[in-house]
Amino acid sequence: MDLLHDFIKKRKHLIWYVKDYDKLNAEAIVEATLNYGDWDDVQKLIKILGIKRMAKIFVKQAAQKRCNYKAQTKHYFGLYF
Repeated sequence: MDLLHDFIKKRKHLIWYVKDYDKLNAEAIVEATLNYGDWDDVQKLIKILGIKRMAKIFVKQAAQKRCNYKAQTKHYFGLYF
């Protein structure tokens, strides 16, 4: 998890509303990165988590009745994963 927390600490602009980045779970970091990150951020996160784990997190979140993904983000990564 240290790599994951180091990743988000370097990109505080992705999750500006949080004060303690060490308490964030992988799901919150994936959501913030897919919604607000650029392509390089997404690729770096895939290298940290692995594409299978990241896809699993995204699919689970996107399938919920209420999710926080923007419509275009949900559509794009629905095709990507």
